[in-house]
Parts: sequence; structure tokens; C-alpha cells
Amino acid sequence: MPAPTIIITRPITQTNRLADRLREAQRQVVLFPCMEIEELSDYQALDEVLVRLNEFALVAFVSPNAIAATMRRLQHLQCTWPKKLAMAVMGQGSKEALLGLGFDEMTYKILQPSNQERTDSETLLEVLDLDSLRGQKVLIIRGETGRELLADALRTNGVEVQQIAAYRRCVPTFSAEKQREFVQLVELGADWVVTSSEILQTILNWAASTGGSACVAKMQQQHLLVPHRRIAENARLLGFQSLTLASSGDEHMFVALQSRL
Repeated sequence: MPAPTIIITRPITQTNRLADRLREAQRQVVLFPCMEIEELSDYQALDEVLVRLNEFALVAFVSPNAIAATMRRLQHLQCTWPKKLAMAVMGQGSKEALLGLGFDEMTYKILQPSNQERTDSETLLEVLDLDSLRGQKVLIIRGETGRELLADALRTNGVEVQQIAAYRRCVPTFSAEKQREFVQLVELGADWVVTSSEILQTILNWAASTGGSACVAKMQQQHLLVPHRRIAENARLLGFQSLTLASSGDEHMFVALQSRL
């Protein structure tokens, strides 16, 4: 029996590393982005914060996209990252992004959740020294929208928090061509890599608009591979029963996909 086709629904800019690794392993991969990452129309607010990074005790990045956008703006501003400024990330993908940009852990302090099966705001808070941050400034760099849990928890503990957008997420245009491809993919009975609850909701919305309840039911029968427990919980609430929970990061997702053979 042939191995299931793997459908990667991430933004196209985040798919190459995992897709290339899977193709090297002779897996059939389809890139079907259900979210797009766009630049902001105006970077003034972000730039004004980046030129005064020394004011902050910690900068938290919510995603690799936040890291990539921040580093592009720093390069544009001809600024460098203060070596004493600690960084916090939610998942292994973000940490890998920092390491790939030369932020080695011997020189820079990088904090991340210790529980790789649940890499989110709650588990990041568990590793932060809230007592030492009390009365200091923390910067959260994220998309235009996002969860408020981290910022609210820090403020509750007496931390001065500033949140700033570095990019925007949007749903791709569901063109007639993309609708036809979607219907074909649902019929395959493939493995779907879903890396956010927003993407999951978009997939169900597209199923409903394409084929109504019948298409939604077929989509709910697909096997999902997700990197976070929270996404798995949301998937079950949305009617998905066939799930594999991989830890955060491309390497863990690759291992989880290969274990399906």
C-alpha cells in the first residue's frame, strides 16, 4: 500500500525545509497553503520600538514570522541586537529560526517552553522568571492579531508590556482553481500538516463552501498532524478524530510523518 500523500497547509514561505526533507525520503508532498503572511503597509511603529531595544528586559517572539520580520527591519535600520537582551520563543521552529540567523545560545539567552508537546503562552510563562521581570519592560512581537494571554499574565505580575505587530496573517483567495485542487485533495485521504487553529478553521470553511456538509464530513475523516496540544484539542472540538500530535519543530514533524508508514 503506497504511503499517504502529505499536504502541508502552512504559509508557503515556511514549507520548503520540511517539504524538501520529505521528498528526499521519497514521500509525495503537496503544498496547499491555507494562510498567507504579508508585510505591513507601515513599519513606523515597529521601527520606533526596535531602535530602543535596550529599554527592554526581554523580547518574546510569537512565531518564526515575527523573528524574520524583526531581523529584516533591524537590517534596514542598520541596528544590531543587544547581546544582553534575552529572547523568548513559543516553539522549536522559532528557536531554529534564531539559531539559523546566528543567535547561538553561548552568546544569547533564548528561553523556550520545556514541554515540547505544548509550546504556547502558558508553558512559556512557566520558564520565565516573573519576579525578576516585575517592574521591567517586556516587548512582545507578533502578528496584527493574536492571543492576549501572555501579555495579560505578565501585566498581572507587575511587568510593563508592549505588544507590536511585525506582519499580518490573511486567508488566501479561494479561487476556482484552488477549489478544484481542494476537492481533489480531500478525496485522496491524505495526511494533512496543520500548524495553527486558524488554518484548521479555514480548511473547514472551505470545505463547507465547496461541498457543504458532505465535504465537511469527508474533511473531518482526514488524518491531521499538528505540533501543539492546543491545536489537537481544537481539532477534536471541530469533529476531527484521527490525529497525530508531534512536538514543535520540523524535525519532530518529519519523524511523526515517517512513523505513519
